[in-house]
Amino acid sequence: MRWTIGLVLLMAAVSTFAAEPAVLTLDDSTREHCLSILRKGANSEEFWPSMHAAEGLTQAGFPGEARKALSPRLPVEVDDQHRCGLARELVRAGDVAHAQIMLDILAGENRYGHTHACESLYKIWQIGDGRHLRKAMIEAPEAKTRLMAAAALTRWGNRDALSLIRNFVADPDGDTARIAAWILARVGDASDLPALREGSKRFTEPLTKAYFDHALACLGDADGMKTLIMNLKHSDPAVRTYACEFAPDALAIAAKENLLALLDDSVLDIRIRAAQALLVLSKPPVPDRHETIVRNVFVASEKNPRYSEGSVIALRDGRLLYAMTENRGAGPEISYARILATESSDEGRTWKPPRVLLDKIGEQNVMMRALQRLSYPARFDAHLGCFYCTQSTKKEDATAWLRVSSDECKTLGPPVQITIDPEYSVMDNGITILPDGRLIVAVMSQQDVAKVGFKCSTWFSDDSGRSWKRSHNTLSYEKLGAWAPNVIPLHNGNVRMYFSTEGGQIRISESTDRGETWTASRLWKHPRAEAFGTVREIPSTGDWVLVLYDSPAGLNGERDPMSFAVSCDEGHTWLEPRPFEAESTRAFCDFNVTFNAGRMLMTYGIREENTGRISSRFRSMPISDLYSP
Repeated sequence: MRWTIGLVLLMAAVSTFAAEPAVLTLDDSTREHCLSILRKGANSEEFWPSMHAAEGLTQAGFPGEARKALSPRLPVEVDDQHRCGLARELVRAGDVAHAQIMLDILAGENRYGHTHACESLYKIWQIGDGRHLRKAMIEAPEAKTRLMAAAALTRWGNRDALSLIRNFVADPDGDTARIAAWILARVGDASDLPALREGSKRFTEPLTKAYFDHALACLGDADGMKTLIMNLKHSDPAVRTYACEFAPDALAIAAKENLLALLDDSVLDIRIRAAQALLVLSKPPVPDRHETIVRNVFVASEKNPRYSEGSVIALRDGRLLYAMTENRGAGPEISYARILATESSDEGRTWKPPRVLLDKIGEQNVMMRALQRLSYPARFDAHLGCFYCTQSTKKEDATAWLRVSSDECKTLGPPVQITIDPEYSVMDNGITILPDGRLIVAVMSQQDVAKVGFKCSTWFSDDSGRSWKRSHNTLSYEKLGAWAPNVIPLHNGNVRMYFSTEGGQIRISESTDRGETWTASRLWKHPRAEAFGTVREIPSTGDWVLVLYDSPAGLNGERDPMSFAVSCDEGHTWLEPRPFEAESTRAFCDFNVTFNAGRMLMTYGIREENTGRISSRFRSMPISDLYSP
């Protein structure tokens, strides 16, 4: 996927070719010729051209053919660089679980495949938990490895990584500088044009100069576009190859005739790259990666007045799964409820009609709490955990449960009871997995729900959720007690818990034994201590993001507006919170946050003031927006 820049840059890029259509047109014969080149190329004995052909088939809408050509090769391949290429193209063809191969190679001691692992992760927008890429960006002895690690992290909003790439553009070594230019072509902006122009003048070696000129074209420079189109006729095959590669990123519609001529080039990789470029340019441009996507996916009605507790997660085929509690009747939490699920194949812009994931159980309702990969770090080939709560119609007890799915939530396994004490026990979204695999679930509970005095504790499992134990102590507070606990691991191995109290105070506690015991709570010294939602670690930076709401009156007050704040020191200090939802006729509740493909994904309830109905909203925003001024 190419990084789409702003409208002004796009207009500048095509100003010289204003008469050209927004999408390149191909007749059926030419399209079939391009596909024939890619199909033959995918089965070629030349390794990297075959990878490029598989990429082209996926981009042209034939991922199944790419998988058929590559899948038999991966199990027998022993070269780490080649394994990265195969895994990368299989991810693009629809199985994100293969990203783990690249992450494992990067984590290995043999550096032979490290650069290719970083480059491949950058190309597929995946970074795992980001630890190994952050380490490679700082510590790798090879400049190219540091650059490619930085490229992957930049797509996930890491500002330091982008600064590193920009610094390398001025490197005196041509090979290093041109890689930096190649990356900036996809992740840079107008501010990079002067440095790229200087690089184009500084280097005279044809291929290195071409990288800079082609990067300029991708970022909207008209002269760069002219040079890219001319380079498709260059005498150096390497220059022609990379002109073909950059053409789709530059939206080089005017390059059509030169690309058509290269379908008969003597070099296989050039024929493949030209066919790929023509097919990509004949499709509508990919959506803007800077777009913030907001959709009310589950809309409340008189029949279904409440959609409040939900969770979203990325599936191994790249789709998003959104599970949500649907209440019927009058709308209180004790009314009939079930869990629905819907999927999106376009990053949340549109959603399929919902299906029932988990119906009402006996005389109890059921409430969605979280979808979670049951591994650390989260692997796309790991089982999915569906965490939920059940509640009796008399509102006298509630229980937390887990069902595990081995087929991406098409079906759910048998229920496992998490909270076994006879109490009213409800988990919020405070679910985490420690590096040693321990599952921790934060729970608020009370023996008699009619009385005040909720308390917070954790339940933990060391066998992937098959059995559970409770922490040795609980945390309480005055009046209504301790509510809505969240837990997050610290880099020193400890675990921190945040919980809400009546009157708007947020308190924190820490565990030094992986959630088995908790220290006495203390007041959270955040400047907005009356506001809390959920806290998560940002994979690309290791920073924390806090999604919060204002509620000066405490738990029962209005919850508006919603904001986010970032901490670079594990919650000791926070950047100034920035509102992103502020509607005077609505209030917000039941947050859930996760990350995928360089974006922060959120689900939350929105309550209409005039009706009291609660709909569920999905929001997807670039992680880079968390750090924007």
